[in-house]
Amino acid sequence: MMKSRQNNERTDPKKGRTSAKSRTRSGKDLLADLNISASTGKVTQRPKPKTALPRVKTSAQEPKERKAAEPKVIFKKVDESNDGQRLDNFLLSQLKGVPKSLIYRVVRSGEVRVNKGRAHVDTRLQSGDEVRIPPIRYTEKESEHSAPPLKLSEMPPILFEDQNIMVVDKPAGMASHGGSGISYGLIERMRASRPELPFLELVHRLDRGTSGVLVLAKTRKALVRLHEMIREGEMHKAYQALVKGDWQNDRQHAKFPLFKYVTPSGERRVRVDPENGLPSHSIFRLKERFGPVSLVEVDLLTGRTHQIRVHAAELGFPLVGDEKYGDFAFNDEVAHGLLGVPFKRMFLHSGKICFHHPITGEELEIEAPLPKDCVELIEVLEQRKAQNK
Repeated sequence: MMKSRQNNERTDPKKGRTSAKSRTRSGKDLLADLNISASTGKVTQRPKPKTALPRVKTSAQEPKERKAAEPKVIFKKVDESNDGQRLDNFLLSQLKGVPKSLIYRVVRSGEVRVNKGRAHVDTRLQSGDEVRIPPIRYTEKESEHSAPPLKLSEMPPILFEDQNIMVVDKPAGMASHGGSGISYGLIERMRASRPELPFLELVHRLDRGTSGVLVLAKTRKALVRLHEMIREGEMHKAYQALVKGDWQNDRQHAKFPLFKYVTPSGERRVRVDPENGLPSHSIFRLKERFGPVSLVEVDLLTGRTHQIRVHAAELGFPLVGDEKYGDFAFNDEVAHGLLGVPFKRMFLHSGKICFHHPITGEELEIEAPLPKDCVELIEVLEQRKAQNK
């Protein structure tokens, strides 16, 4: 019976001719390929095992997957903390690590919209506004822009803090903010150290070499109000400075107009310029004479860049350690111990600030003590002065 079936398979025209390989195979091989039921005699072809093929992404699948990885348009509601903020500064806070130049270019292109309309970089946002932020494709690694958090040993003392403002004692040598060849300063590192704060901005600045009181705003409302106080002369700052020379007047006003410019090398400088300079007013008060140097206290009635440093130099009493406007040869001698102890920084310290709290109206007077290196120098100068009497 098995033989007749095999013959029928070879000659049945409906099934076609079998292959040469099938015609020459042994009966044992055929039985292995055929499944014959002993009870029914029915012959069925054993299914061939399925071979798992490697999964290949089709061209239709790839764009869909790429699209999911691409940045998307973001619609951001402006809350009270950003009320009154400029559009460019708002975008900088939302797009961490993106260069300001790229943000300006995107805004000018019209891709950024405020309440569905075009806007300028200086547009002031209001609470409740809706800002459309387009996808920003930026290839440079964000880590290159990210400031490292402050180590515990680097954290400046916090002189005052509540939910609206923070006042810190900035150390000399740390920039207030990044820029001019500095990747990041105190404000960027404070943000990295306090990631739970949604808003943290400088209210004013201190030069890199200046130590002392620095005010930060934790809300947009506080920042706007504090800036108004500065413009209206409602924030009073007092500095301590050590100057070269024997200061004579107990109290002296300096009202030299100051003009800010940039050198060909890109360095920011300020000079006295009666024609183009901005009105500037400093009041110097003598605290103590030490012969070759004098300790003075300075009240700022205006807050121009490098104001105390340029005014002091114009009066003929440059600041000790001032690398831009000082006496360089004298500074070098001071660094090597001319005054009794090596002193290698600029002696300018923001010692006190007075203003009304921007939200509560409470009168605040916040002081930062002289840094240790400044205290040690003053103590040595006082000892030498006492010995010379």
